[in-house]
Amino acid sequence: MRFGICYYPEHWPPERWEADAQLMQQAGITLIRVAEFAWSVIQPTADQYEWQWLDDVIALFGRYGIDTMIGTPTATPPIWLTRQHPDILHVDSNLQPREHGGRKHYCPNSPTYRAHSHTIVTKMVERYGQHPHVVGWQIDNEFGESNSARCYCTHCEAAFHQWLRERYSAIATLNEAWGAVFWSQTYSEWAQIPLPSDNNPRPNPSHKLDYYRFASDSFVSYQAEQIAILRTHAPHHVVTHNYMGLFPELDCFDLARPLDFAAWDNYPTGFPDQWRDMIDDTQANYAYDVGDPGVMGLAHALMYGLKQRPYWVMEQQCGHINWGKMNPRSRPGTPRLWTWHAVAEGADTIVYFRWRATVLAHENYHSGLLKQDGTPDVGYRDLLMLQQERALLDETAAQPNAAAVAILFSYDDLWAQELQPHRHDWHYLQAIYNWYDALRRQGINVHLVNDTADLAPYSTLIAPSAHIVTDPLVAKLTEYAQKGGTVILGVRSGFKTESNRVTERPLPGQLRDLVGATVVDWSPLPDNVTVTLSCNILSGTAGYWLEHLETETAEAVATTADGTVLTRNQVGDGQLFYVGWWPTSGQIQDLMAHLGVTSDVLLPAGVVHKRRGERSILLNFTDQVQVVHLGDRVVSIAPRDVAVVTR
Repeated sequence: MRFGICYYPEHWPPERWEADAQLMQQAGITLIRVAEFAWSVIQPTADQYEWQWLDDVIALFGRYGIDTMIGTPTATPPIWLTRQHPDILHVDSNLQPREHGGRKHYCPNSPTYRAHSHTIVTKMVERYGQHPHVVGWQIDNEFGESNSARCYCTHCEAAFHQWLRERYSAIATLNEAWGAVFWSQTYSEWAQIPLPSDNNPRPNPSHKLDYYRFASDSFVSYQAEQIAILRTHAPHHVVTHNYMGLFPELDCFDLARPLDFAAWDNYPTGFPDQWRDMIDDTQANYAYDVGDPGVMGLAHALMYGLKQRPYWVMEQQCGHINWGKMNPRSRPGTPRLWTWHAVAEGADTIVYFRWRATVLAHENYHSGLLKQDGTPDVGYRDLLMLQQERALLDETAAQPNAAAVAILFSYDDLWAQELQPHRHDWHYLQAIYNWYDALRRQGINVHLVNDTADLAPYSTLIAPSAHIVTDPLVAKLTEYAQKGGTVILGVRSGFKTESNRVTERPLPGQLRDLVGATVVDWSPLPDNVTVTLSCNILSGTAGYWLEHLETETAEAVATTADGTVLTRNQVGDGQLFYVGWWPTSGQIQDLMAHLGVTSDVLLPAGVVHKRRGERSILLNFTDQVQVVHLGDRVVSIAPRDVAVVTR
């Protein structure tokens, strides 16, 4: 594995660069990421290019054994471009164009912007595509950041109409798929179809789901243009993009497919603010400066699952951030803990953000490995500690990242349920998190995968809410079960067709034969209402959401006073369970124990276990000494510390 740093030489005088290179070399850094926000420095006017500073940086750091990853600078179009061509600007859902002065203020469907993106990327890769110290490219930066995933400009309107033509071919087919007869929304030509902006407070959910898909596909297409340029001129370089973990507005599986590996930006103390609705970890008593390792772990699991292979952390927090609701400092040991967690979960390259805390503009309260005055901060000192553990880190990163359990993740399901949650606090991500977290607390490895993944490595596949169902998905689940796999389906599965219409078949729709039972009623439950379960393999009550099933080929496993809520159906050499309520962590653990999915690890709250080959990595995210029972061994872990045990 390797360590890198996000470096902004354009923010500092050239006289400082060599001192930076020396300090990086001492800390074991062998990679810098540069230039992803430097378009105006590289091209200060439409007809002028300034390359010498970047030539000098790459050459200087190369002399110190430090390679360069170049970011294409398209996340921040320069002022001359936005003023000369205002049609490139992103238009928000209130139909207001962005102003210059931030970032991500472009529309990916603007022909003008695509042309200028093509030019700047081509010129960069023509210059550096064969450079001996350049090893790869990061495309753009954090697609969708700053609420930019969905644009509502006239370019997007035209592109959306073309996307719909390609998807449906005939306007009558679209009307049928969308149920456009409802509220007299039937269209007679493509140009009549509006964008589902906030000017319409209640757009057709099928219409809006397709717009979400289109917006995601727009970035896939935009990214593909840059990939083609880079592959042509630098075929031996790696190409990636830095995603934002659990960011819900773009389909990261589609985006990651053509890349060499996935990468993401990991800011642990910012996650609790972003995902507070799905966190239920009051017993963990995490240290105040570590964030939430459950949410962090879920993002790591998704990034590994995007391509079912190791990934990079392209921006790893190394101190306090500046954009959370409350931004605590990082004490000595915390950046080391985050690094070990990322490596344990499947990262094989860690790039810290950032090298030196800036004195400039938007991020001048954001930490770097160095302070604003250029002296080492806590992150740099932790990195020196990590170099003493380098051999162990390398050995750990090289171990297999196997898992017996996979969780099926679908952006279509996420978007459809966001549009029609049916209860105000329903969150698809929380449904995913509940199952993941129950397994995490037992020290069981879990991967997140989509419906195109190879399922052969997994004995159990969990779909907490397989809401939108297609023929290929049914075929894939059937084949997986017939070959001996166990499928677990959760509530709201099979409810919708691909166009977001409710199925006309008895629920769970196309999954009914596979389930071997019919869902005869369903309902969210008020918070103060639960029903008692009768079951031999788990206990307690059912709440939040409840579905009753009428068995056919399936057997009833759990019942309430009103009927069956958990079924099991034999499918070839495998089986399928349908869980008709939102189970608790304990109930999930009991069900998994019944299936033989267990661990010999007894974890106290606040400790994370990750198995990598013959090693167990134990991470203590609390401020107390924690004792872990690892089979017949007892391991004591200091506060905010790591233990690596060979099994």
